[in-house]
Amino acid sequence: MPPPPDERGQPPRRRRMLALPAVCPCEAIAPAALLASLLSLTADAAGLQAGALPALRGAAREAVRIAGLLHAFLDAVRGGPLPDEAVLGLSELHVALQKLRLLLADCARKGARLWVLMNAETAASELRVVMGSVATAVDALPEGAVAGAASAEARELAALASAHAWRAAARLRPDPEDGRAARGVRSVLARFAGGATPDAEDARHVLDRVGTATWSGCAEEAAFLEAELLERLETGGEDDNDLVLIAGLLAFLVYCRVILFDRIDDPSKAAAAAAPVMTRPPARCAAWINPEALRCPITLELMTDPVTVATGQTYDRASIKKWIKSGCRTCPVTGERLRSAELVPNVAARGIIEQLLLSRGVPLQEPSGKHRCAVDKTAAPFGAAAAGGVRLAVAFLVARLSRGTPEQQKKASYEARKLSKRNVFYRACLVEAGAVPWLLHLLSSGDASVQDNAVAGLLNLSKHPAGRRALVESGGLGLIVDAVSVAARVEARQNAAAVLFYLSSSPEYCEEISRIPEAIPTLVHLARGGAYRGRKNALVSLYGLLQCADARGRAVSAGAVAALAGLLLGSPAAAAEGDDDLALDAVALLARIAEQPGGAHAVAASSELVTRLVDFLGESASRSAKEHCASLLASLGRHGGDGVLALLGKLPGLMPALYALIADGTPQAVKKARWLVNEIHRHYEQRQAPAAARTPAVAGDHRVIRV
Repeated sequence: MPPPPDERGQPPRRRRMLALPAVCPCEAIAPAALLASLLSLTADAAGLQAGALPALRGAAREAVRIAGLLHAFLDAVRGGPLPDEAVLGLSELHVALQKLRLLLADCARKGARLWVLMNAETAASELRVVMGSVATAVDALPEGAVAGAASAEARELAALASAHAWRAAARLRPDPEDGRAARGVRSVLARFAGGATPDAEDARHVLDRVGTATWSGCAEEAAFLEAELLERLETGGEDDNDLVLIAGLLAFLVYCRVILFDRIDDPSKAAAAAAPVMTRPPARCAAWINPEALRCPITLELMTDPVTVATGQTYDRASIKKWIKSGCRTCPVTGERLRSAELVPNVAARGIIEQLLLSRGVPLQEPSGKHRCAVDKTAAPFGAAAAGGVRLAVAFLVARLSRGTPEQQKKASYEARKLSKRNVFYRACLVEAGAVPWLLHLLSSGDASVQDNAVAGLLNLSKHPAGRRALVESGGLGLIVDAVSVAARVEARQNAAAVLFYLSSSPEYCEEISRIPEAIPTLVHLARGGAYRGRKNALVSLYGLLQCADARGRAVSAGAVAALAGLLLGSPAAAAEGDDDLALDAVALLARIAEQPGGAHAVAASSELVTRLVDFLGESASRSAKEHCASLLASLGRHGGDGVLALLGKLPGLMPALYALIADGTPQAVKKARWLVNEIHRHYEQRQAPAAARTPAVAGDHRVIRV
């Protein structure tokens, strides 16, 4: 079942930072069970190393000390009989300790150091409230009831914990250094907003305060803020003032990452060194969790982004989206027709999967796809500070690309790759700053990683109209075509093919690319074999280039028909990969090639390929695939003449597939299928007319119904 919606009709979302929900134990809970849960909560809180926190170190140290006192007290109480009268007071303490654990976990959260620093006042206020609740709950414990279960020393521990909690509730404040560091951040953001370069020492002081001394630590902080920004956009918080602050802090971290660090360190080692240490052992997977039940019914792989469809079944988002996109409108498990294509995030299932993976030491990746659309489509930043910080960082980056040392260029190319992937505004800034010509220059680098970064950066920038224009005006078409065939790494060749796809989306660039002699043969060669991603990029790029009629003849000359036939007829590479969408792409390309007589003759020359196309028409569940296939067969019949029509008429699976398409196909597919049926009928009528006058009809003659 999907998770219940909240009051706005939306599926429940993850807890926001510094939000402290708590559940009160039920009235019928056994005292022993409640006490065991309290011991777990206090152990969690007392196990935090407060010195590793970026802010509120003094306050957190006091909270950890109080949690330790409570743990010792509760451990002593557990040894004796606990009356039912103590349940109410212990329940109140349980609620307060839940909030304390959440608050300390937020303050110690990896990647959230800068955000906690900027919200230190809010966190301190919440901590004072929680400490007051703890003190009140301890004082509310019935003295007579607890006295029978605890020693005199334990009662002294409770009194001491209460006194410390009351003192903390009255006096806890952020550390003075927290305030100075926060003011330093606001000073830097103000300079960003004015277009001025901030003092590097001010920025370095802030990073030192939050314990972010490495490039990877800075990147981790930026990743957290980006996720926080995305969450607020998804929940409709576009008017939230925090958006401006989050975007400004994100720009601050990008600026620091680009300018203050000369090298990129090992992220895994840096994260291990910077993470706050908890003394509790790692979480264990609950015994009742069945990992097999968490596999997607379509792929049989563990789900990473579980969603629920209208029938109540849960699938991995990517798999069910691909299923629906292919034209299937039924539930793969139940066979019921899907009344809606809406996908509801299954938060409960995701939480269980997270618990399973964390128990095995495997992190769960954040979902992608439409969940990133809000940020990815952001064409303007949130505030002048964010815009100014990004522009300063990008200007420095382009300077390093143009005249830096080889090591500086290597780091700058990686930064350009990362930033260009972030959103539209970052891409626009990079294009305006002149990054495209220098990334093209780095395509000839002897360092494979630099070359790979340059191609990936150009791929991201080619998604922006100004980036495509800059790439063409800088003379980059030939360089990109060369990279498809001669780049040092397979990933770079695949990305270069994807760049050609984005460039071919513009008709004027499409024609210019198709005139490069090596362009189409290079893509055909890439489509013949190799990894799935490379062949996929080559196919979609070819499809874009074949918008130009002149390019279709060049594709035939380059052996495109044979390469595409290999995908459909089960070449070793295709069989090993097992990706049906490559076959769909191959049919779409063949349909475009066959629109001209030369292309149609090249396809019709292989009777085995024609037979496979007919089988594909009957087997495919995709409406778009059926439309492309019908269009291709119609083109063969139009340009191939009676020979092709005779061949098609002999294939037993063709007519049932065409009639099914006429009954339930797209308007364009119905038109093509009806035309082909009538042409085959006409061909047989003409061929059999002279014989009909001399020979009586024989039972079992091939008959075709005109439609």
